[in-house]
Amino acid sequence: MAETSVGVTELKARLSTYLRRVKQGGTLVITQRGKPIARILPIRSSPEERTEELVQAGLLAWSGRRLASRHPVAVARGKETISDILLTLRGHS
Repeated sequence: MAETSVGVTELKARLSTYLRRVKQGGTLVITQRGKPIARILPIRSSPEERTEELVQAGLLAWSGRRLASRHPVAVARGKETISDILLTLRGHS
């Protein structure tokens, strides 16, 4: 379903109608004085559906195969986490 733009005043006046469109799969861009300020998207029922949408939109390339397991690039020895070590190196306490 297509993306629809609607002003705040119109959205408030016909909220149920616009939410019905979103529920049916549409995207709603909310504008204020002609400028986009928000987007309402339908909730996807599964990560697979969202992945397929991104592939169809050309935003993601994926063969569908399971990703290979990777070994950690770095492992902390001791009680400090890698995040703690990086913060210390950057001068944050």
